[in-house]
Amino acid sequence: MLKILKDWALPIAMLTGALTWQWISLLAFMTPWLIFVMLLLTFCKISLKDIRFQKAHIWLLIIQLAGSIAAWILLKPFNAIIAQGAMLCLLTPTATAAPVITGMLGGNVGFLTAYLFFCNIAVAVAAPVYFTLTGVHSDMTFLQSVFYICRKVLPLLMAPLLLAFLLRRFIPAVHKAIVKVPKLTFYLWIIALTIVTGNTTAFMLRQDKAGFTEEVGLLTVSLVLCCLQFFVGRRIGRHYGDAVSSGQGLGQKNTILAIWMSQTYLHPLTAIAPAGYILWQNIINSWQLWKHRRNVD
Repeated sequence: MLKILKDWALPIAMLTGALTWQWISLLAFMTPWLIFVMLLLTFCKISLKDIRFQKAHIWLLIIQLAGSIAAWILLKPFNAIIAQGAMLCLLTPTATAAPVITGMLGGNVGFLTAYLFFCNIAVAVAAPVYFTLTGVHSDMTFLQSVFYICRKVLPLLMAPLLLAFLLRRFIPAVHKAIVKVPKLTFYLWIIALTIVTGNTTAFMLRQDKAGFTEEVGLLTVSLVLCCLQFFVGRRIGRHYGDAVSSGQGLGQKNTILAIWMSQTYLHPLTAIAPAGYILWQNIINSWQLWKHRRNVD
């Protein structure tokens, strides 16, 4: 019975969050703290020398930056709102929680941590330019936008990384104790997944009613691009000997940041695309973790 519960824990967490969104969404404030703890547990397993720029990073960045503007150009003649949603699904940087899932799947956490730095910096610079080129304007200046994106992303990534290295250097006993509880990350992710799913459900249900075409189009394009990015990322990673890390780097997105960017720069309705992306990427991650646990067990 315990093994069955572990195998189905992630789908159950998503279903629970979706069905109890009225109450679970109230716990959204806990998400950054859960991510912080999960990142700390993950970063305690790597060393500074593991974080370095690699060739695979270049291909992932090219797909992300070039693919996002290409998607907008291709879809704009059909529907400008769906085109913006597609651009956002590709442009959005890697989620800060991606190293956690990568570690749980047996991937290279150092590789993905390095890509997080390069990816978020590149998007912080490129996003304001792209949004200006697409004809959408905001009250924020270019430098204000870059600063805001960096301020939202980098502290959550840097703080647990710095703390992990400080514990390794100055309090090795605590560091060793943290490393000895690898399954704690999995249980924290179950809690985080429940809250994120509930919060996403609440967000989507509270949106103003829109045209059926835009709603279905944004959800469909987010599903297609989510699957495509995980697939392409894994193909690139397989060429360099690590399919898991590249797949997570390209496929798992910082969707909370994407929702903010859509509401700040784009048509507000485009927020449906990253909201849907949250569900799609968590379904894929749940399936990957379920498959990995069955293989390991």
